[in-house]
Amino acid sequence: MTSKRREGNRIPELDGLRVLMIFIVSWFHIWQQSWLEPVIRIPALGIWYSLDWLVRSGYVWVDGTVLLSAFLIYLPFERARREGRPIPDTREFYFRRAKRIVPGYWFIILLTLFVVVIPWDPYRSAPFMVKDLFTHFTFIFNLFKDTYLQSPLGGAPWTLAVIAQGYLLFPLFARGVRRRPAVTLVAMALAAFAFRAWCLWGLSEYSFVVNQLVNFLDIYALGILCAVAFPRLRDWTESEAVAGRKSTRIIVQAAATVLFFACLYGLAKMLKVQAGSQGYPTLQGNQMLFRPVFGACFAGMILSAPFMVKPLRLLLGNPVTKFLSMISMNYYLIHQTIAVHLKRLHIPPSVSEQPNVDRELSWMMPYSWLCFGISVALAALITFLIEKPGGKLMEKWRKRKG
Repeated sequence: MTSKRREGNRIPELDGLRVLMIFIVSWFHIWQQSWLEPVIRIPALGIWYSLDWLVRSGYVWVDGTVLLSAFLIYLPFERARREGRPIPDTREFYFRRAKRIVPGYWFIILLTLFVVVIPWDPYRSAPFMVKDLFTHFTFIFNLFKDTYLQSPLGGAPWTLAVIAQGYLLFPLFARGVRRRPAVTLVAMALAAFAFRAWCLWGLSEYSFVVNQLVNFLDIYALGILCAVAFPRLRDWTESEAVAGRKSTRIIVQAAATVLFFACLYGLAKMLKVQAGSQGYPTLQGNQMLFRPVFGACFAGMILSAPFMVKPLRLLLGNPVTKFLSMISMNYYLIHQTIAVHLKRLHIPPSVSEQPNVDRELSWMMPYSWLCFGISVALAALITFLIEKPGGKLMEKWRKRKG
């Protein structure tokens, strides 16, 4: 990467990777409502290839977003360690994270409450409503079975709850990695493995446990490990470029490109196995069992993407992917609610009462595109009208208090 592309310590290629991950997860959620089988058709070449396995296993890509989040958050800590500076201030770390996620997330929860829940899916009792709202606003709703599995506020926010809980512990992880990196990372991984072993051997149903923070600690450890390795790879490749060793640059780009597609291929093979799982217990059990392997594939893609051949780097890192990455969190939080509610309101109109069951193709395709389009548009509005102004208000409030 050139110094220009490193401006502001951004890694442009990871914008595209984040967009890819979140798009596939949202595709899975929209497919759950439409049942539209994605197929690649090129009649002139006699090509017909189903991507049913990709969309059926789309939820797995959430693991990649968690790993990517851990990677990007730890980079400033690793940079401080390499430069011999103290780790970033904990209060500043928490404030920056809150400024990024709270305004948009709280707005989406309130929007869902007043536009969807109260008119269409009212709470069964006032105490449950109070508990559900409180735990959602404080990012702990996934710690209770009723607010996690029975909340009418949407299914997607659990990911942000896990990430926010990870934010809370992250300064402790960072201090541990700085003092005793191997011990800390191994301990995180062992905690995740031990929890999974308890789940798989002691439980028969995993809906409540499969996506708890402790079940992602090895994914967090992998993300941190990638953040430790990445600056070394980047500095070495740039030193080789400064020294004028073009052959080294070509070899690195070729190796990175091969590694990226090898990880993508390995991930695809694993996803096909996951998509073939039958029944929720088996599906979620395999998800936990294979999580370290999925994580390794995502880690390889994250580390190799910034070093691939230039056309592929530009495909991942460009103004379009930068914009989509900017609105991706709000897109992720809102898309599933939009998909469910459009179907509930029969938008677009359908001939059948159950157009997905009856395979009404004239409804399935427009419905899917409408879900994607409305989600992107609304996410952009929330990002620029709520999230960013809300972050600025939080900055002003802090200055006044300070």
